[in-house]
Amino acid sequence: MPLVVGTAGHIDHGKTSLVRRLTGTDCDRLLEEKTRGITIELGFAHLPLSGGGRLSIVDVPGHEKFVHTMVAGASGIDFVLLVIAADEGVMPQTREHLEICSLLGIGRGAVVITKTDMVDEELLELAQEDIAAFLHGTFMENAPVFPLSAHTGQGMEPLVAFLEELATTLAPKRRADLFRLPVDRVFTMKGHGTVVTGTMISGTAAVGEDVTLYPRLLPSRVRSLQSHGSTAQSSPAGQRTAINLQNLAVEDIHRGDVLAHPGTLFPSQRFLLELTCLSSSPRPLKQRTTVHLHHGAKSVQAQLYFPEVDQLGPGETALCEARFTEPMVGVFGDRCVLRSFSPLRTVAGGVLLHPLGLGLRRKSSHFASQCAALHRLATTIAPTAPPQQAAGEPEGKGAKKQSLPPEQQPDALQAIAALDLAGEAGATFQELAVLTSAGAKPLEKLLAHLGAKQLAFCVDKEERRYLGEGAIGHLSETCLAAVTAHHKANPMKQGPGRNEMLSGWGKSLPPKLAHFIMERLVRQGTLVLAGDVLHLPGHKVSLASDQGKLRAAILQAHTQGGITPPNMKDVLEALQTDPKDAAAVIKLMQDDGEIVKVADGIWYETKALDSLKEKTVRWFDTHQSIDLAGLKEVTGLSRKFLVALLEHFDTIRLTVRVGDARQLRQK
Repeated sequence: MPLVVGTAGHIDHGKTSLVRRLTGTDCDRLLEEKTRGITIELGFAHLPLSGGGRLSIVDVPGHEKFVHTMVAGASGIDFVLLVIAADEGVMPQTREHLEICSLLGIGRGAVVITKTDMVDEELLELAQEDIAAFLHGTFMENAPVFPLSAHTGQGMEPLVAFLEELATTLAPKRRADLFRLPVDRVFTMKGHGTVVTGTMISGTAAVGEDVTLYPRLLPSRVRSLQSHGSTAQSSPAGQRTAINLQNLAVEDIHRGDVLAHPGTLFPSQRFLLELTCLSSSPRPLKQRTTVHLHHGAKSVQAQLYFPEVDQLGPGETALCEARFTEPMVGVFGDRCVLRSFSPLRTVAGGVLLHPLGLGLRRKSSHFASQCAALHRLATTIAPTAPPQQAAGEPEGKGAKKQSLPPEQQPDALQAIAALDLAGEAGATFQELAVLTSAGAKPLEKLLAHLGAKQLAFCVDKEERRYLGEGAIGHLSETCLAAVTAHHKANPMKQGPGRNEMLSGWGKSLPPKLAHFIMERLVRQGTLVLAGDVLHLPGHKVSLASDQGKLRAAILQAHTQGGITPPNMKDVLEALQTDPKDAAAVIKLMQDDGEIVKVADGIWYETKALDSLKEKTVRWFDTHQSIDLAGLKEVTGLSRKFLVALLEHFDTIRLTVRVGDARQLRQK
């Protein structure tokens, strides 16, 4: 995968001269830069390699006024060349740039001591000792050192050889599925239109693809693209890329906007971070402190809230909610740099734990579990490099791989924690793609495994929405509680119907989720589905003694009536019972299958009706159809019952009407 190398260091220490000597490209392209002799904007070059590949090089400004530009360039690099002039040594921006690289998780680098032609051997040795002391305890403590002169070219060969080897030994980890290009430059090319440039931090872009400019969700399409000055049909992660966009003007695009595929990122005005205050910070970060937050190529004002502590002291780490003045887009594991307003300096850095606007409230009943899930997320973020790893050393050299079950792997722990945080709302597959570090294909396999382990549940296959076991468990408990409450409030009813559950217990839930919970409980045997009615397995309808007597009397009257049952109204009058008082008992008898309503006032005892159905079906053994006369021949009943029975047989789809007669529907 292509490697991106960036410079860092104090102003006028020779970063741009070094890049020019390495690549032949002058990164100071602006007239103001040439007039003032300082770098103002980001510069880009590439170093051809003997093996046929190329190294992308990002040259950053060193002046303190342009640190925000430096952060924009450093956000996409894999390896840093810390440039320190031999005649000046370590300077303020040397320190701040190194801190920024550390906060961005770059983790690997080399020291380039420039302007060696301007000092003697003794001063060079003193500078090297000073630099070694400065780097002690940092990620560059064991970094290789290259004394050289970009002016004369002396000492350049070892650095070039090192970079050649670096390109073959250092394998940066970049996601291949999630295309993201933070825009660090936008301009117009005559005959082409709007062009944006940036470092492809993940994924791949191709000519003809639909893309979206985030966070304002502006649609566009890739008209053409270039990498290292050459036209290409596609560009992979890790390359400096220029993309010619359709339907967007220069004024539509700002530095820090992110180009990605449609529907893959989610704008939000708050990030949840694991924030570390630099030990060198002059003061603690307090609640509601306003800072400049740098993420990717974007700088935005942010107000800080610490849910678990009152303030964050130098050297301390804590959860932090950053609230923005405008929407941002991010992905789990992204790095952020924070700079104070006054004095303007780097004070902290953070790792993005949740980019989708999750709110934390201390008084919320979910607060403790949310914080616990965020802390679990923080533990899954692997360091960019092993502590004090020598630059250029192959990643993972000598390390023993630990064999963990799939559900205990970092990606799985991230997905489980993300679903815990999502609660009953759940998360779509695409949301989980930015809430974890897993790629699309590994995430699909992971969710399938978690589903088999009952740790994640796909509740909507069309939307690809997932819920965690905690949310499913809680919803299952509330569903059972609703059915239990219904039994208690309606002792004469078998249970609530599914539609009744949807309009009651499931009123605030998506219908598919409510159905998923009910069906799962039925499959488990925790609920019983009888027709369209749900009830607990051990539930029995309880009747008062007078209601029990009424039930028995009604059943006896219809059993005695046989195939000529009495009118229900006459039965109730004989029992001196108001129809309204008897309605619940009759409904219960119907639900239990004791009696069947054939027409208004006409109820049959079930066995009697079944015998009539059997006689009717046997009629069709020798006849094509049946009418009133035929049914009278079969049953001997009067017209009142015959008409009601034929219509009932049509209703239950035993027969179908053809003219004035009926035919057996099965035939």
